[in-house]
Amino acid sequence: MEHNIQYNGHPVRYKDQGSGTPLVLLHGYLESLNSWDNFAASLASEYRIITPDLPGHGETGVPGTVSSMDYMAEVVKYVMESAGITKAVVIGHSMGGYATLAFADRYPEALLGFGLFHSAPFPDTDEKKKNRDREIQLVREGKKNLIFNTNIPKMFADDNLERLADKVETAKEIARGTPEEGIIAVLEGMKARPDRTQLVKNPEVPFLYLLGKKDKYIAFENIEPFISELTNARIEILENSGHMGFVEEKERSEEIIKAFMSGL
Repeated sequence: MEHNIQYNGHPVRYKDQGSGTPLVLLHGYLESLNSWDNFAASLASEYRIITPDLPGHGETGVPGTVSSMDYMAEVVKYVMESAGITKAVVIGHSMGGYATLAFADRYPEALLGFGLFHSAPFPDTDEKKKNRDREIQLVREGKKNLIFNTNIPKMFADDNLERLADKVETAKEIARGTPEEGIIAVLEGMKARPDRTQLVKNPEVPFLYLLGKKDKYIAFENIEPFISELTNARIEILENSGHMGFVEEKERSEEIIKAFMSGL
């Protein structure tokens, strides 16, 4: 069931389906709760799945000039409270992973476990900040289409593009609906996020890390030395995925998450 609530005077949309242990799925940049539709529907046969639109995306409002990851965590906490949930597993995709880390930092008492799905705990490098500034400028020039027409195909492994052409177009359509002010605010928020590596090096609750072997945004060869240091994490590598494992290897991703949930 879809719900529309208010937080700090702004609309917040979320979907609540299934029953059982609560699992909150947080979407990435230029996505929305609809990005999870097929994936969440499968998991809802065993768990209670909560999928919110994060600030500036979908039908959730833009809080101001900056959508910080901490503010996103506040919204997620409010969604959980509105749904009557005190503890949940929270798993975030890409930008949603940054919001998940902020949630784990601020509200550890509300976590049964957490996970990163094609995401990382590091702050933006100077080069990444410059890239985000370039995207902000494109949006201000009315050229946001250039961003998602470039970014979305890069999120899929090259050898999955033809097979998943309809999924690529669906992702573009969702991105097209992201408001300009929402894009700018979240780019500013991602630029400002802190280093949260300690949260995954020393997690207080079970931690799941899913990565794509063919990810162009989080190059596996670059992050492999870091994940080899994580002794208290369940690490899973999707061999045939880029940055969209829940689409590219849907069934395998479901199996991994179910195994993680069953071990809590």
